[in-house]
Amino acid sequence: MAESKDKLKDFEKSLQHLEKIVNNMESGELGLEESLEQFEQGIKLAKTCQDTLANAEIRVEQLIEKNGLQQTVPFEGLDED
Repeated sequence: MAESKDKLKDFEKSLQHLEKIVNNMESGELGLEESLEQFEQGIKLAKTCQDTLANAEIRVEQLIEKNGLQQTVPFEGLDED
């Protein structure tokens, strides 16, 4: 359970860092080289976040299967708007 909490904290930290990078890049105050470095770092963070979410989805599906539920319910339609 502690490992799951650590992964959640890492995910949240990565997501916050990614948001900071996006804000920095959108500000237009970075030079070309720094923008490229930030972009590269952002790509790595986005990949890390995507992998974490994919693993969480697999875990949810396994828990659903383990508890005898026959089908998963997609998250589609749960727009935050």
